[in-house]
Amino acid sequence: MSAETNDRHDADPDARVDDARVDDAQVDDALIEEVRGWVEQAQRVVVLTGAGISTDSGIPDFRGPKGVWTRNPEAEKRATLQHYMSDPAVRRKAWLDRLDHQAWVAEPNDGHRALVTLGRRGKVDTLITQNVDGLHQAAGSKRVVEFHGRLGRWRCDECGAEQEPPAAASHCGEPMRPCVVLFGEDIP
Repeated sequence: MSAETNDRHDADPDARVDDARVDDAQVDDALIEEVRGWVEQAQRVVVLTGAGISTDSGIPDFRGPKGVWTRNPEAEKRATLQHYMSDPAVRRKAWLDRLDHQAWVAEPNDGHRALVTLGRRGKVDTLITQNVDGLHQAAGSKRVVEFHGRLGRWRCDECGAEQEPPAAASHCGEPMRPCVVLFGEDIP
């Protein structure tokens, strides 16, 4: 970067966004170095991850170019509380999807491992993830908050029973659902 560009960054942090549009590669390198400096100077960092970190492990996101819903818009119903609870056919397909989910065989990738390295250096205080795949823990991350739950357990909203999949109905006869946050419901 030129001295003029650096001066502008010091005076106006939002200028980075404009520069990114002009020269993505140059600015990306500069931003990476800047963030690396922030992490080095920080005593503790809280990390927030989403679906993007697990796509390199073979787990598709929902809305991206190769996302589950992009390829099959009907699949969104299987992750929406209203459809899931009201339609046995949607529930059945959702159970099958989860039993055959890539998360059961996926391995952590370089992004997961990089966060473990930062954690071992004492930089990561807490890792908050929207993912339900368990790959942060499989990589070795500690203090992981699974904001949207985790695949692998099923529960009954009526009686509170929990069990391993597959689980069609609880002992009270009500449908079981995965212990993850579905679209259309509040995050606990």
